[in-house]
This record gives sequence, structure tokens and C-alpha cells, in this order.
Amino acid sequence: MSITQSFNTTTSMGRLTLNILLSFAQFEREVIGERIRDKFAASRKKGMWMGGFVPLGYRVENRKLLIEESEAAIVRMIFERFVTIGSATVLAKALAAKEVRTRRGRLVDKGFLYKLINNRVYIGEAVHKGTSYPGEHEAIIDRALWDKVHAILQTSPRLRASNTRSQTPAMLKGLIFTETGTAMTPTATKKGSKLYRYYTSMDLIRNRVTDAAGPQRLPAGMVEDAVVGEIRRMIATPEVRARAITALKSDMPDIDGKSVIAALGEFDALWASLFPAEQARIVQLLVARVTVGTAGLAIDLRHDGIKSLVRGMMAPQVMEAAE
Repeated sequence: MSITQSFNTTTSMGRLTLNILLSFAQFEREVIGERIRDKFAASRKKGMWMGGFVPLGYRVENRKLLIEESEAAIVRMIFERFVTIGSATVLAKALAAKEVRTRRGRLVDKGFLYKLINNRVYIGEAVHKGTSYPGEHEAIIDRALWDKVHAILQTSPRLRASNTRSQTPAMLKGLIFTETGTAMTPTATKKGSKLYRYYTSMDLIRNRVTDAAGPQRLPAGMVEDAVVGEIRRMIATPEVRARAITALKSDMPDIDGKSVIAALGEFDALWASLFPAEQARIVQLLVARVTVGTAGLAIDLRHDGIKSLVRGMMAPQVMEAAE
């Protein structure tokens, strides 16, 4: 009834009456807010789902979280691969290469990975204001796997990054030489937090006099990119593909040449999905020698390596026929 009344705010009594009404309105609104928050907290303590963004791996039915198996498999795969790799950066790149996407259609990135592996919903818990309670929903990740992941996360990020680099072998180790036949070995220098990798001639490392006119030290990333690019180019040539078909037919007479060509055509997609250590293994399999000279790089391929690569890329039925 007071709302419909007119108050003369030019007088002290009118202003007092208006302020009293406003104070009661504010009091009532705060009491309602407190009741809502208390109800929400009580429901979370019971493990109930109270709305919000539904985590990947679940769906909501009748205000309850239920497992969505197709997405839950992706969540389990992410946790398991993180334990193996120990690096969110490397894992994010691998998942993006395989076009693993979030529910919103975006490629998985490092930020999404950290949110996912820190979400206690996946071990069947409900969290409210930093405190977790047993949830009504079923867990996707078991406690043992969760503990392994978070034991890795407790390690310093710098130490994990250093471990990742140390576990990644130099791609051309034992394969790269100068034009005089001197081996070039992986070396590295560090400035601040950044690591610079090189391939350095043993002549330069041991201060030996040499007649080689070519470079004695090369940035590792530049050389490795050039070698990988040349491998891709050579694999796409008809001559190399014909040799691969001939080599495979000696072991598998019934093999279809079109299947071999199709497998080699998928090399770029395969390469993008591999981790650095796996890429290094493929290069060691395919490359016999890299020679650095004044004219550039000369790469000798292992044709038996190409045969092994294609055998690994062929369809399961072809592999069974080979066995």
C-alpha cells in the first residue's frame, strides 16, 4: 500500500519515511539471497547437481548428471595420456592435431586441459566454495588415475618442461654429417628460460683444423624442418612410391599398389599426430644419412625403412595377410 502512496521528499518526514521503506526492501532482498545460498550449499553437500555448464563426459537428465559414454572415453584418454606424457602443452598439440574438440566445437587447448584434469566432478564429487562432497553422479575417472595425474601436477612446471625436453631425443642424432664426413652432434645453450638447440660439427667442438667449407653449426629446428620437408617431398614422388610397392610385393605378393599409395598419401596427417619422440623414431627409420655442405642438405633415404613404415600404416586386413 505504501508503494502507491505519494511521499513529499521535500520535507524531513517524507525523506525519513522513504528511507525506512528502502531499508526494509533491502533487508528483505538480502534475506532472500541468504536463503537461496543456504539452500544451494545444502544441496551441494548432498552431492546434487545444481545446474551450470555440464562437464564434458556427462549429460543432464531430470536434474541429474549421467555419463555420456562417447565423451567419457575422450576424458579417460586425456587423463591416461597426461600420465604418460606429463606435459599439457605436448598433449594439447597432439589432441589438436587429431582434431579433438570441446563440446562447443573448439579445438582442445592447454587451458581447457588444465580445467578438465582439475575438475573433481570426474571422480564423483560435488564441489562448493572449494570444499568437495560425495556426489550423486557416477565417476568417470578412478581415484588411482586421478592421484597419478595430480602427483605430476604438483611437480614444478619448469621441471616438467625440462623433463619433456630431455626425454625428447634429437631427431637427427647419429644421422647428420658435414661434407667431409665429420659427425655433427646435438648441442644446446640456454639464455634465461629459453633453450636454443644446434647441431655442431665435432671438428668445431674439439677445435680441430678442417678444410670443410660448409657450416659447422646449424640451428636444430631449421635443419629438422628442412629434413622433414624433404622426406615429405620424396615420399610423394612416383619413384619412391614405386620402390615401396616393389619392396612390399616381395613379402606380400597380393598387396594392392593403390593401397600402398593411399597409405603414403596419409603420411602428412600421421606426422602431425605424432609426439616428438615418435617423430624422431620415424626419422631414424626413414633416413640413412644427412650431409651438410655448401650446396645445402643431401638426404639419403632408407628404402627398407619406407617399407616398414607403409606396413605399419596399412589397414588391419593387409597386416593380417602379411602375417
